[in-house]
Amino acid sequence: MKLAVLAALFGSAAAFAPAQTGKATTALNAFESELGAQAPLGFFDPLGLLDDADQERFDRLRYVEIKHGRIAQLAFLGNIITRAGVHLPGNIDYAGNSFDSFPNGWAAISGPDAISGSGLGQIVAFVGFLELFVMKDVTGEGEFVGDFRNGALDFGWDKFDAETKLSKRAIELNNGRAAMMGILGLMVHEQLGGSLPIVGEM
Repeated sequence: MKLAVLAALFGSAAAFAPAQTGKATTALNAFESELGAQAPLGFFDPLGLLDDADQERFDRLRYVEIKHGRIAQLAFLGNIITRAGVHLPGNIDYAGNSFDSFPNGWAAISGPDAISGSGLGQIVAFVGFLELFVMKDVTGEGEFVGDFRNGALDFGWDKFDAETKLSKRAIELNNGRAAMMGILGLMVHEQLGGSLPIVGEM
């Protein structure tokens, strides 16, 4: 009787054991060794954006990730600097409004003391110009996705060996990822109000 009960217990426990299956071969395996798949997460695609993707799709998503990371780094740094009281000198318009007369963060473009609609339009037009004509591989000389040097800017890049280049690209990618989370956090805290260390009053 004890043997029957023991066998029943082991049999029922086996029902909850993970099934032993071979590792599925998918298109994801092709991207697990790409730049950015590093510790602690390794290859991370929780939304399945790369399911059945080819190299062209991966390159497009990497291009967008790098671009958004660069924008987020500028946004985060700009937010911290202006909240520290550092502003451009002079006036922002012919009416004599100085740069520091406008609030920081989201309130600078939306709210009672925000810049004018025409000023916001000029900012959007300038960003659109950069997006369409400048911040892209115009000459086709890019070594990798996101290389916008266009044969003009170098800053010693060509003097680095392959390992250093790969390391610097990984650092930029990780800093961009951190900045995307950072600026998102600052925007959320700005809406919640309160005070943050270093940043100060939101």
